[in-house]
Amino acid sequence: MASTIQDPNVPATTAANETNYLNATKGIASWLTTVDHKRIGIMYLMTILGFFLVGGTAALIVRIHLMTATMTADGTVANQLLNPDAYNKAFTIHGVVMTFLVLVPSIPAALGNFLLPLQLGTKDVAFPKVNLLSFYIYVIGALFFVFVLIFRQLDTGWTFYTPYSDADSQTNVLMATFGAFVVGFSSILTGVNFIVTIHKMRAPGMTWRRLPLLVWSLYATSVIQVLATPVIGITMLLLFFERAAGIGIFDPALGGDPILFESFFWFYSHPVVYVMILPAFGIMSELFAVHSRKHIFGYDAIAASSVAIAVISFLVWGHHMFVSGQSALASTIFSLLTFGVAVPTSIKFFSWITTMYGGSVQMNAPMWWAFSFLFLFAIGGLTGLFLGTLSTDIHIHDTYFIVSHFHYTMMGGTLIAFIAGLFHWWPKMWGKMYIEPLGTISAIITFIGFNLTFIPQFVMGTRGMPRRYHGYLEEFAIFHQLSSIGSIVLALGLVTAAVSLFGGLFRKERAPDNPWGGLSLEWAAATPPIAHNFEDVIVVEHDPYRFPEIDYSKEKKS
Repeated sequence: MASTIQDPNVPATTAANETNYLNATKGIASWLTTVDHKRIGIMYLMTILGFFLVGGTAALIVRIHLMTATMTADGTVANQLLNPDAYNKAFTIHGVVMTFLVLVPSIPAALGNFLLPLQLGTKDVAFPKVNLLSFYIYVIGALFFVFVLIFRQLDTGWTFYTPYSDADSQTNVLMATFGAFVVGFSSILTGVNFIVTIHKMRAPGMTWRRLPLLVWSLYATSVIQVLATPVIGITMLLLFFERAAGIGIFDPALGGDPILFESFFWFYSHPVVYVMILPAFGIMSELFAVHSRKHIFGYDAIAASSVAIAVISFLVWGHHMFVSGQSALASTIFSLLTFGVAVPTSIKFFSWITTMYGGSVQMNAPMWWAFSFLFLFAIGGLTGLFLGTLSTDIHIHDTYFIVSHFHYTMMGGTLIAFIAGLFHWWPKMWGKMYIEPLGTISAIITFIGFNLTFIPQFVMGTRGMPRRYHGYLEEFAIFHQLSSIGSIVLALGLVTAAVSLFGGLFRKERAPDNPWGGLSLEWAAATPPIAHNFEDVIVVEHDPYRFPEIDYSKEKKS
């Protein structure tokens, strides 16, 4: 039997009190051996949130240290919370955990795993057992990191730059690089699984031009994961062998070239920026359309821009290396290509704004987080122009300007969108609504704390304050103090968001099947979904953003 989804008010295919994916089977073993994409997504989510707590705590410790770490006339640091070695290890914990274990897998592995088959109208991903394998590979690689960071320590920073990571660092670089190598396989397997699922398992009638834009973004992300991740895996493996066997690859003392490591690293790490941000763009496209009750503006352009960003991301790694000694011609080409990324990104921004224009915008918690994303990522994108320009990049290279820009794009972009997506799909995932007032308050507190943390860092960077320094001159004290206060406010906002989400799970009343009136297929499933998603075959007859026309005359009369 076929079920055609045409109206957001169509009841779900299964009654709310029947068995769902959460209670279909019981016991820890049933979760650990599951091949249900929804349960795997939930396991990813809880693991990622655990690592987010670790990485965020390390960042807070670093900022508390820098609140008072002024240098005296003889060059020593007064009132220090951390000694130089402990400081290096703390910011390395923050960088490694947040980059490799939180930001990269957050949206694709957690929300992507849960939502992709639902939005495609299918029962699971193409390779369910491989999906479970990718989760365990992620956990095994993460355990290598955790062991090193807690028991053996690591002080190289998240980039593992040679020649320091080759020979000079006395911490356990070998196990950390092997952990990065292992985690990479999880990304590759997830990417392959998503690509095959999107190509082969769409519901009848779901053409490429009827795909939800989140699916388009996950598709482009998966292409990057499959093509770019092997590069960092091989690079980490080469670094492992060089350090273990003394083979000259990157270490100049052994006849190697450290710039080669930098090229390999950024050939992967710049595309991986878009592994983090492209799914965030997909979430924003869903939220702005659904909560504006309006058809997405420029669907084709948004979908094409996701693919365009994925392609261009492989061509711009050299803008990280303007001061590395590469030729002026190479730097000029990389600079021009970097500006090219702004075009497809701008298409998305203008499409979102145009979608909201004239729409019936609902100011709930997901939209407060979405508006925060719009503002914060815009600052991250605009400040990227300074880094793509040769003359200004040389001045602010390796300063706090870079730190602030990176956090506005990665945290203000990926992490804020991830939280917005959690608020949006939380009712579908758990069958319970979050606590709405706390959700809105958390977005406002986080927005204030974020800007208070990182705007002073822009100022410091333009005045020459280097990043990753254990102490600073007195002239930078006020900026560090403001930034540290902001980090505490930011942490308070994130804790409030967690209380809003998890506190809602203890409510007795269940969430509606379709609380936002969305038209994509996940809202046609029961809340929470049953184990195999849909009882009937879903036949798609329209795109997922065909909302009724808004009658403006009635709004004017009211």
